[in-house]
Amino acid sequence: MAAIDDVLAASEPLIGKETGVTEWRTVDQTMIDTFAECTDDHQWIHVDVERAKKETPFGTTIAHGFLTLSLGSTMAYECATPMPGQLMSLNYGFDKVRFLNPVKSGSRVRGRFVLQSIKKRKPNEILRTNLFTVEIEGEETPALVAEWLGLTIFPPAE
Repeated sequence: MAAIDDVLAASEPLIGKETGVTEWRTVDQTMIDTFAECTDDHQWIHVDVERAKKETPFGTTIAHGFLTLSLGSTMAYECATPMPGQLMSLNYGFDKVRFLNPVKSGSRVRGRFVLQSIKKRKPNEILRTNLFTVEIEGEETPALVAEWLGLTIFPPAE
């Protein structure tokens, strides 16, 4: 098993570098409707296709911001490489989240991760901060940008 300090030393050169980009995935109306059911957020801009066509500047429904953010979980799994010797990784939250551009129904999105910092939090924990961006295919402005915190837990030292 790699010592936590060795894992930190090996990770520090990655600070400021892109550590992963996901494949494109489609955010369709079925996904949006399912999210609305799960969260009980049935605002018409998300679920009323005909009204959204007529009354919004988007010409269609848009995904909930939190739906777009929640796709980060699967995107992180797609890009994550376990650290040597780790027991588990945990979502530790966000320092900052900004929803910059709505995701129209039928759009394709992908995630991009850039390591911002990494440090020992406890003797058996590493805290990572990633700049997480969700890009929309064909759009200059991303859907969201977030500072995402993750804990990597290692077995207690013996």
